[in-house]
Amino acid sequence: MVQPMWDKGDELEKSEVKRFPSFIPENIKKVSSFCWSLTNFMEDGSKVLHAPPKDFVCPITTHIFHDPVTLETGQTYERKAIQEWIDRGNSTCPITRQDLHTTHLPRTNYVLKRLIASWQEQSSPAAVSPKSVITTDGTMITELRVAITELCTSEILREAEAGVLRIEGLWKEAKREVEIVRSMLSKPPVINGFVEILLTSLDTQVLRAAVVLLTELGSRDQGVVQALTRVDSDVERIVQLFKNGLVEAVVLLHLLEPSGLSLVEMDLVVYLLGLLASREDGGGVPETAALLLLSRIVRSYADENVVEIVRSIVSSRAIERIMIGLGGEEVEERVAAVSILLRCILEDGKCRNIIVEKVEIAPLLEVFLVVSDGERFEIVHFLSELVKLNRRSLNDKMLHVIKDEGTFSTMHTLVLYLQNASVDEAPIVAGLLLQLDLLDEPRKMSIYREEAMDTLISCLRNSESPIAQICAAETLLSLQGSFSYSGKSLSRALLLKRAGFDRTYKSFMRKDQRRHNISAPQPQHNMEDEGEWEKKVAFVVVSHEFGLVFEALAEGVKSSFKELQSVCFMIAAWLVYMLSILPDTGIRGAARVCLLHHFISIFKSDNNTEERALSMLGLNTFIRDPEGLQDLAGHMKDILKGLRELKKSSAMAFEMLKVFSKEHENSADLWNHKELSQQDCSINGEVLTLACFKGKIFSGHSDGTIKVWIGGEEEQLHLIQQVQEHTKAVTSLAVLHSSDKVYSGSLDRTVRVWTVTEEGIYCEQVEEMKDQINNLVVANSIACYIPQGGGGIKVHSWNGASKLVNQHKYAKCLALVQGRLYCGCQDNSIQEIDLVTGTVGNIQTGSKKLLVKSNPIHALQVHEGLLYAGGPSFDGANVKIWSTSNYGLIGSLQSTLDVRTLAVSSELVYLGCKSGSIEVWCKNKHTRVETLHTSSTAKILCIAFDANQDILLVGTSDGTIQTWGLN
Repeated sequence: MVQPMWDKGDELEKSEVKRFPSFIPENIKKVSSFCWSLTNFMEDGSKVLHAPPKDFVCPITTHIFHDPVTLETGQTYERKAIQEWIDRGNSTCPITRQDLHTTHLPRTNYVLKRLIASWQEQSSPAAVSPKSVITTDGTMITELRVAITELCTSEILREAEAGVLRIEGLWKEAKREVEIVRSMLSKPPVINGFVEILLTSLDTQVLRAAVVLLTELGSRDQGVVQALTRVDSDVERIVQLFKNGLVEAVVLLHLLEPSGLSLVEMDLVVYLLGLLASREDGGGVPETAALLLLSRIVRSYADENVVEIVRSIVSSRAIERIMIGLGGEEVEERVAAVSILLRCILEDGKCRNIIVEKVEIAPLLEVFLVVSDGERFEIVHFLSELVKLNRRSLNDKMLHVIKDEGTFSTMHTLVLYLQNASVDEAPIVAGLLLQLDLLDEPRKMSIYREEAMDTLISCLRNSESPIAQICAAETLLSLQGSFSYSGKSLSRALLLKRAGFDRTYKSFMRKDQRRHNISAPQPQHNMEDEGEWEKKVAFVVVSHEFGLVFEALAEGVKSSFKELQSVCFMIAAWLVYMLSILPDTGIRGAARVCLLHHFISIFKSDNNTEERALSMLGLNTFIRDPEGLQDLAGHMKDILKGLRELKKSSAMAFEMLKVFSKEHENSADLWNHKELSQQDCSINGEVLTLACFKGKIFSGHSDGTIKVWIGGEEEQLHLIQQVQEHTKAVTSLAVLHSSDKVYSGSLDRTVRVWTVTEEGIYCEQVEEMKDQINNLVVANSIACYIPQGGGGIKVHSWNGASKLVNQHKYAKCLALVQGRLYCGCQDNSIQEIDLVTGTVGNIQTGSKKLLVKSNPIHALQVHEGLLYAGGPSFDGANVKIWSTSNYGLIGSLQSTLDVRTLAVSSELVYLGCKSGSIEVWCKNKHTRVETLHTSSTAKILCIAFDANQDILLVGTSDGTIQTWGLN
């Protein structure tokens, strides 16, 4: 770059500063005088000279200079020609052959460029203009000529600056003569003179005057704009002036129409935002120009590159000024504001909440009919994004504003636009139109609704335009009406919540808050308002052409485009779920015909739990009809297997299992088991106890061994650890989930506390007891057990204290739930003991006759507020079911076998019998559905489930561990 022609430290007075750099040749200076004398000569009507002076011609190209640069050697060349010379590896001046100290070219030689322009103008015959043409005030024209001469010919910077200020004053005074003045000022030499002032002057007043004059001229004469954009350094200087605080320069920059990419490369974004943010009242022309330039930047960038720019806009106060632009006087300003705000919303959804508070809709609706199709779509897209708020009441309010404001009918305007919109844009227009129509109670017929629905379904089925299909699908899903604070659709999360996966919904909301840095708690959704809107919109969608949407969705879920498959599947799950709430008008059958087999396929084969949950949501609607149950009959086993897998997480899965159980008279059709594996542990004696925890299976043996197993391939058990720290039989294994510990009780009078790791277990604590341990149960601070051979129950605190409760009873089994200890006794009695107060309640009194055969309670389990008690057959039933809340008898299982252990799942009750058999009973119907036979006649000593209740574990007296699975 050429250094400024003078600086503040120069000893010369400013008035003496020369405009020509020291390396400008003398012959060029002489040409300057020649050209301006030529001007006067031509005004006398003399003949024009056409041959260019040799100093105006590049020695390399032999053409007149376009962008002259003067090297340090004093030689001048065309910029492109000398740059090509250097790029070839040359480092000398082509004429003098002197070495160049730098290969970086200086700035344009504006002195020479101005002289060439002047010569070209005066050499043209068209430039000759008789004095008689001038009919205006001769004094003003004379003053203007003098000022122009000072600007273009003076070698003293101050004189040239004075010329600029004088020209500015004359421009302001010109009225009828403005076109003549403009014509005189638009000449290339004058424009070059202004540009030279921009490059050399340091006077803010002069710079502002030059910029304003160039702006005025450029707005009236495209030739001025072309002259300024022809040389890059001219634009760069204007940009630098703006960065230095000359805000008027941004208006001139806007006239030059630089590309958005070049504006970013010149690092203008932060300066544009700074200007917009600094004016609270909206500012004037410079602020409008900044807004238009910012719009140019945002529109020119691809999605992946605009993120940082949008973040800068949102984080600054500029967004408020941009919103003021929505009501600007010029159509161009309103459209630019929409473009910027739309990109902000799409990249940072939470800013829509700021925009909605202050947005003016009426000015946008007023210009809707006069803008281009592309700008019209931006307005519609912007409005559709404004109704994705996290409260239904706010969305309805905004829809009313859109519908009621504006000079023309918004609904009529939109439907006319929809009829001519492109296929990729039509779904968004249709979605907004449909929402506006649904503000009032749906009428039997509505031209707007019919047009919108026809468009959405047509686009959804348009396989030739995947973009239109995706857009239509996403629009349909957004009609559900639930959004997060950032405008993200909550449809999927809410559907999973309805399917019983509440954690997924909460997790989504937390992630959305973290992703968008939302620190304030989000407002609670008004479920009643949202429910009414959802029912209204779902009814309209499914009722259109008697469920035509389901045919389109059935095609969409079979699409080769994964994204379209996914969205169509969610819409299908949502609408089919809504059919279970809406009055049945026969559409449920149409939906079943279109979608049932797809729901079954996903439910049977998909490894994604959430996808299966969404399928379950649809299936739950279809099982309400006899036809639906009949269609599901051939897939019953697969569906039941999936429901069992989901029941731990989903209450809906549990309820569906109940429905299937009630609908099938023969429960054996639903529940049957197959043997998976057998493990021979007879070398360690009897298998006395089993427990499952953290994906591992623990078994306790009569020789004091504890074994740790994991499930392997083909559902086989694999032994990963074996420890024998107890010296006698391990009678009990208890799991305390709150502390991630496993407790073992033994006849060696110790309780050991085990920590579970990935590799297995290790003992971290040993509690010495005075008695042998049987039926150990644990809580956070205590352990309860039945002492060997004695009466009562020992309650041992981990701090060392212990006491004996229920001393007058001979306990056989225990269950501990929420501080209440249930005790099954030798005399067939059952007690509930409050461990806090010591209160004892009698659930079953038992037998007091000494001669009557003893019928002890061998097994107890509490499940969902019910107490299951099992033992030998007594009164025709060996298992009775009691309510833990009022001790009332709920029912019984009419088995005649001697029950020694039992386990209760969400659907079934397993009874381990002395004879070596396991009876399986339906928990709801209290009917026996199956009997499992072990491989021998050994006694069943213990039963347990894995975490999903899919695998039944059985321990026997002959040292075998058997596993059974629901088939």
